[in-house]
Amino acid sequence: MSQTLAAVEGSLGSIGYGLAAIGPGVGVGIIFGNGTQAMARQPEAAGLIRANQILGFAFCEALALIGLVMPFVYGY
Repeated sequence: MSQTLAAVEGSLGSIGYGLAAIGPGVGVGIIFGNGTQAMARQPEAAGLIRANQILGFAFCEALALIGLVMPFVYGY
């Protein structure tokens, strides 16, 4: 019985990371979808839009990396 609980407890970090990756995944999709739409509407502002896209992408991925590291830090 205790081995079964240990197996379930060991996978909670993986489940938590899977759930934590949903938000940044949706965020990245929104960032690049809206950025592409904005560049199609105003091609002259493509450089500024692309820079803002990369910055937004970095912030979203930072959240995903934090979600990946936290189970290891807290030992879940």
